[in-house]
Amino acid sequence: MQIILTNRHGSIPDSMETYARTKAERLTKYFDRIESIELIFDHTKSEHDVEIIVNVEQSSDIVAHASNDDLRTAIDQCVDRASRQVSDHKSKLRDDKHN
Repeated sequence: MQIILTNRHGSIPDSMETYARTKAERLTKYFDRIESIELIFDHTKSEHDVEIIVNVEQSSDIVAHASNDDLRTAIDQCVDRASRQVSDHKSKLRDDKHN
C-alpha cells in the first residue's frame, strides 16, 4: 500500500508528516483491500485543510475533508471521517440481507 503526501501553498514539518503517515496506516485496520492513500495538505491564511483520498480495490475512491487552526487536529478529524467511511463501505459489502 502506498501513502502519498502532497503539500499545497506551504510545507509541513517532518514530525507532522510521520504523524500523518502513522494515522493513515491505521485505515488498513478497518479494510484490508486499500490500494493507496493520498493525503493533501493545504494552508490558507487562518487554517489548515486536510484531504484524504483512499483508493479501494474495485470501488470508487473514498474522500474525506477536514479543516482546523491546528494541523494535528485537522489530521485527526480527517482520518476519523475516512475511517467511518471505510468501515461503512466494508459493511455494505458484507451485507447478507440482499434487499
